[in-house]
Amino acid sequence: MGKKIALVLLVALLALLAGAWFFYHNLHRARFRPAPVTQRYPEALPNSSSPRAAVPPGAPSAVSPNAGKEPVTSLLPAFTPRPGESLEFAANVPKLNSTIANLKLLVGEKNAFGGKNAWHFQAFAHTENPYRMIFELDDQFDSYSDPASNMTSLQYEMHLSERGQKVDSVQRMLPSSKDPAPPDAAAARVLPGTRDPLGMLQYLRGVDWSKTPEVHSQVYDGRKLYDVRAALAARSVSVSVPAGNFNASKVEIHVLDNGVEMKDAHFLLYLANNAARTPVLVEAVLPIATARVELTKAN
Repeated sequence: MGKKIALVLLVALLALLAGAWFFYHNLHRARFRPAPVTQRYPEALPNSSSPRAAVPPGAPSAVSPNAGKEPVTSLLPAFTPRPGESLEFAANVPKLNSTIANLKLLVGEKNAFGGKNAWHFQAFAHTENPYRMIFELDDQFDSYSDPASNMTSLQYEMHLSERGQKVDSVQRMLPSSKDPAPPDAAAARVLPGTRDPLGMLQYLRGVDWSKTPEVHSQVYDGRKLYDVRAALAARSVSVSVPAGNFNASKVEIHVLDNGVEMKDAHFLLYLANNAARTPVLVEAVLPIATARVELTKAN
């Protein structure tokens, strides 16, 4: 992954987490590769002993290297998302002493989707001046997640506009090889229980960290599947962000690709110890600095 992934990683790890990672790699290395445009996936999952064998060259991979080895953790949620919730964030690197981008997370209504009830989650990202002159970015992400299965993904969309290049990708999550590809979306063949980044964020908000010190999940970022491990680092820490002062739980997040932990994807997520489990801060531990994504406004 490393240098080759563009803004997909803005939401690849809970929307906010990868924002700092992305800005570090792209504003400093100025590399861009657009996300795939609604590409059809293989009609059957590859054999678990060779998880990538059936993926054609150049196609995104939605198969985990740990297929059949470790089940996705499934827990009853401790809270329910609030329709109409709007959370705004500022992404910055303290060494630069300025806001690089503004991010917004929205919770829509829960409506019928493909025969199931689904939450509609959205994320928006916009770079700010003067960085906009270097890397103009206006992206939107949409998630349709199933509350009955702890926010597993039903459909994930990326509508990207980056440095004049536009990409629209709509991918229906199909956990069974018998599910036919839909006529209006690409078929992303994933393992049962797979979440997209926005659904994963809501899932982590629902974990009762006082009783569950660690969870594992597979997360599909629109390109390939990763193993995400989140563990409680501290139950009560004081956090100060533009939106106010909070007492929060500190959750440490590790991302594994092909069973190997990614060096540039180590994150700390701070969830307020309130009824809404509001994400108030994300710290991305980078090789040269720690980037921060801070809550600026909550409605």
